[in-house]
Amino acid sequence: MPKIKVAVIGCGSIGTNAHIPNYMLNKDLCEIKYFCDIIPERAEAQVAKNGCGKAVANYRDFLNDPELDAVSVCTPNNVHASISIDFLRAGKHVLCEKPAARTYAEALEMQKAQNETGKILNIGVVNRFNGAVNKIKEMVSNGDLGDLYAIYGSFRAQRSIPGLGGDFTNKAVSGGGVLIDWGVHILDLIMYISGDPLPKTVSGHAFCELAKDMSRYVYQDMWSGPPNLSGVYDVDDYVPGLIRTAGPTITINGAWAQNVSSDGIFIDFMGTRGGVHLEYGGDFTFFTDRDKKLVSERPDYDKTDHFFNEISAFLRCVQTGEKLPSHIDTVVITAKIMQALYDSSDMGKEIQF
Repeated sequence: MPKIKVAVIGCGSIGTNAHIPNYMLNKDLCEIKYFCDIIPERAEAQVAKNGCGKAVANYRDFLNDPELDAVSVCTPNNVHASISIDFLRAGKHVLCEKPAARTYAEALEMQKAQNETGKILNIGVVNRFNGAVNKIKEMVSNGDLGDLYAIYGSFRAQRSIPGLGGDFTNKAVSGGGVLIDWGVHILDLIMYISGDPLPKTVSGHAFCELAKDMSRYVYQDMWSGPPNLSGVYDVDDYVPGLIRTAGPTITINGAWAQNVSSDGIFIDFMGTRGGVHLEYGGDFTFFTDRDKKLVSERPDYDKTDHFFNEISAFLRCVQTGEKLPSHIDTVVITAKIMQALYDSSDMGKEIQF
């Protein structure tokens, strides 16, 4: 079988640290034909580093290349939808980084293009390929937790707004702040483990508080920095939310910036027979009772890198047509919930479906 020809569009952090290295680890299945970035030096650096492909500044220059099979879209959020749709309509398979898009409406347009073209559109919700997450999902399916009735997701940091004044904090580019950047992973992980239950009601409040005066913002960490004080800051830095579903009730508490030092990125799953505490990106503990005693366990699971699993699965489904858990038809539910959280905040009321 000939190798799958791939293009990586966007040679920033997620492209160079996750997508490109894992395509290179799959050289028996694929080859990267194009590295694309609007900053030419970034694409050229990847050609030199990896010893393959061609550096291109405009993706339209290879959009209709008949040899190209698939693309990774690793750009800012504001062009996820347009680039993905362009490549779907050009007959290419697409892996688009999370979030699917800035809004639910844009995500639906992406889903529509996928349905019309029949090409693959997966979203980079990488936790669906994480060993710990899949072990917990297996335990839930096997009934180890009993009836799963409540889930709590925390994604909080003291002062860690990324790249203040840049793309991450400009709603026109990103679509939102901590909810759409960190919360998308937490919500999608929760939905996946609990079987993607349909949402019934959503209530939330998106606060934009701690960096409204950017010149006075003191920070602990600023990944994707440094600050651009002439830029825009109009996104959420703190979001609490409550989601009632056809399955468990979900509570979230997220902060890019808060005035307390109790950081934490974890998820608690509460069931009638047992519960799980998952440290995001790490191990988990299972709590239950046996022989009238409370017990806790640290189950074993596959610890293969989840980005490697994701890229490998994408390449496999390009070959076979297999529908992955990260397919747009599934991930669009998370986009719907995030949109409802933002709408609830804007309207000051609960959103009902």
